[in-house]
Amino acid sequence: MNEMVQNPPPTAGTRATRQRAAREAAATPGADRVRVNDPDRTMANILQVATAEFADKGLAGARIDEIAALTSTSKRMIYYYFGSKEGLYVAVLEDAYRRIRRIESELHLEDLAPEQALRTLVGFTVDYQLANPDFIRLVMNENMHRGEFISRSTTIQELNIPVIHAVRDVYQRGVAAGVFRPDVDPVDLHMSISALCFFNVANRHTFGAIFKRSLDTPAATAQRRESIIEMIVRFLRP
Repeated sequence: MNEMVQNPPPTAGTRATRQRAAREAAATPGADRVRVNDPDRTMANILQVATAEFADKGLAGARIDEIAALTSTSKRMIYYYFGSKEGLYVAVLEDAYRRIRRIESELHLEDLAPEQALRTLVGFTVDYQLANPDFIRLVMNENMHRGEFISRSTTIQELNIPVIHAVRDVYQRGVAAGVFRPDVDPVDLHMSISALCFFNVANRHTFGAIFKRSLDTPAATAQRRESIIEMIVRFLRP
């Protein structure tokens, strides 16, 4: 699941830096030609900035003008590539799921013993979500829309099929080896893993404030990671 650490959400300082860079790029002779001749790079840049904007402000709060100002492109070009603000939002969701599923596929769980494969999968999920809080915020925002835009994307549905196959394979190998109990639905197992890892990021600020605990220290993060892994493993033991 994890690419480990990715770029953090842009702060006010980095936003100002990006805006200056965008203005300088726009003022550079030939800048328009570079944008036209490198659409993949342009789209990747738009998606990166739009991810932070939608994660921070949601669909309603994000502004195409702001995204255009933070990239070396224009509002017109964004609409050319993505059709509309909603089209860009769906593309951001697709890109977010594409990244996590691509890295999951590189874990090579099939080469590990069942329990070790499960520990690797859960540990990866914890690490990835901690390192990519924008992913959590995007999912939270989309849940506020009751999954309206994810349901429009066949790409996201297809991207999530391999993870269920991976969970099912690890689980069934564990059942055959006698290390996992034989009465668990793989989709339910995936949900349980996701729920524990998701809460770990989504609720850490409120939980920390209520119970007066710092959940961001390396020691607290490592302890929570191990607890989540152990809960899932022990849940599956016969």
